[in-house]
Amino acid sequence: MLAKPIQLADQVTKWADDAHYFRQECQELKTKTERLASLLRQAARADLYERPARRIMVDTEQVLDKAFALVSKCRAGGLVKRVFTIIPAGAFKKMTLLLDNSIADVSWLLRVSTASGDDGDAHLGLCPIAQNEPILFLIWEQIATLQTGSLESRADAAASLVSLARDNDRYGKLIIEEDGVGPLLRLVKEGRLEGQENAALALGLLARDTDSVEQMIKAGVCLVFAKVLKDGAMKVQAMVSWAISELAAAYPKCQDTFAQNNVIRLLVGHLAFETVQEHSKYAITSKMSIHSVVMDNKNQNNPNNVQKNGMHADLIDTSDQSMIKHPNHGKQPQQQNQNQIHSVVEHTLKTKSVKAAGLNGIMSSSGVKAREYEDPETKAYMKAMAARALWFLAKGNHAICKSITESKALLCFAVLLEKQTGDVQYNSAMALMEICRVAEESADLRRSAFKPSSPAARAVVDQLLHVVEKADFDDLLIPCIISLGCLSRTFRATETRIIGPLVKLLDDREGDVSREAVIALTKFACTENFLHTDHCKAIIAAGGAKNLVQHVYFGEQVIQIDALILLCYIALHVPDSEALAQAEILTVLEWSYKQAYMIQDPTVEAILPEAKVRLELYQSRGVKNYH
Repeated sequence: MLAKPIQLADQVTKWADDAHYFRQECQELKTKTERLASLLRQAARADLYERPARRIMVDTEQVLDKAFALVSKCRAGGLVKRVFTIIPAGAFKKMTLLLDNSIADVSWLLRVSTASGDDGDAHLGLCPIAQNEPILFLIWEQIATLQTGSLESRADAAASLVSLARDNDRYGKLIIEEDGVGPLLRLVKEGRLEGQENAALALGLLARDTDSVEQMIKAGVCLVFAKVLKDGAMKVQAMVSWAISELAAAYPKCQDTFAQNNVIRLLVGHLAFETVQEHSKYAITSKMSIHSVVMDNKNQNNPNNVQKNGMHADLIDTSDQSMIKHPNHGKQPQQQNQNQIHSVVEHTLKTKSVKAAGLNGIMSSSGVKAREYEDPETKAYMKAMAARALWFLAKGNHAICKSITESKALLCFAVLLEKQTGDVQYNSAMALMEICRVAEESADLRRSAFKPSSPAARAVVDQLLHVVEKADFDDLLIPCIISLGCLSRTFRATETRIIGPLVKLLDDREGDVSREAVIALTKFACTENFLHTDHCKAIIAAGGAKNLVQHVYFGEQVIQIDALILLCYIALHVPDSEALAQAEILTVLEWSYKQAYMIQDPTVEAILPEAKVRLELYQSRGVKNYH
């Protein structure tokens, strides 16, 4: 990159000494060229920031080519050459200016590539090559500081890149094109708290499209983020979790790469911290018998066994405070025994999780204590961002959803829905929604994660139903409605709590809420649901028919069609219902059949004629009476 410009500079210097014409001007060019050659030799010995270096060297080489051509015209060459060689009056002045610009460019490159960052906010000045695009110069300067500056100046440079990436998508692309990802990742690994946060925030903001995320993946972002989630400070871990969600949202194909780097397990660990142990009544899985739990507890109480397992005894909490005691503890022997079993179970589960953390090196005991002393706001933010990351990692990915549901995550989401507020609660609901959407399409996932006998699944359904029954916030309500609809094929015939609250949402709610409630109820009533007849009867019993009639007649076009589809399924499966006759559903279907925009919907076209025929068979007499 530097060999050709240095060679040209030496040639210009040599030929300037041989000039026969314009000797004074050639000597001025020689002085400028010698200074430029000196800077180029310094650059050859320096560790340059390559992106601006290449652009500057291309420009410098072109300037030296022109200088070489100019001084070659001034050498002796006979009368004929003198007569036919024309040198414009302003040529030397223009060449001097071009050399000055190249000197300034190379000087800036040397300063920016070797700056220690100890000069505080000192500005290096705008190099001439960047006059036409000052933003590019600013990006170069900040990335160079990230490469060579002190930790404090690198943190400030990352903050500057955050501002640029926020302002404009094009600036974000320039940061990536100018090799900004690598220095940001190094700062995430090596920086102080503020610098790490700024760098993680910048990387999240750079995830604007598929190409950008692909380049970050190639640069090793997954491995760096996994290391931070394992060993970093909680504030940095929270910011990294947010950045993961941004990368997964922009480029879903990176989900598996994060999973391969153990990110799912680490995020679930952060979600479970100070969450699951407070609700250990759900923690016993069907694979663990009480006998095995008690035997494992006896082994854990044996100091020799603890040492064999590779864990120091101090890592296992044996204090009574870690046990949730029965309210009537100490009153009756039977209750004491029950409480003792409960304590043993909880103690075993806790020691198992601590042992696993120690064996896998997730975090040291000092790291656990550091997390415990974080302020509540930071802990809540960590949970919110961990849930957000799992939300986007789980979206449409069966393998990751299965991995999440095989961990403590479902129970964690249920607890967070119940106990938390704001972003923690909302992100948990959204993560559950994406898992339920995948489960809707996967019978295997429904059987393994949402079987009715699963305590975690029951806890999730209870909390989803609680949100739907309260119906306070539409933002939280919609993902919970969608989740219940997606789980419609997991409920037994004896589960009668779900339909009523969903039907209530059809009456006097915002359009989006009512539409999602209609879609969810349709998943209960459709032919693909084995219990569709029971569910259709439950919808009628809850008064759903009258509300659906109102939506078909007076609702917005989108909800009109959805409500009509649900009415058709109800008419197909319970055509002999007296409530349908009283609500004049046949009249509604006949009216809908005449609406061109309704009959154009493929589902309506498929089921409306049959639904109308079945109702006519059972209710024609009742309809004639109404006429």
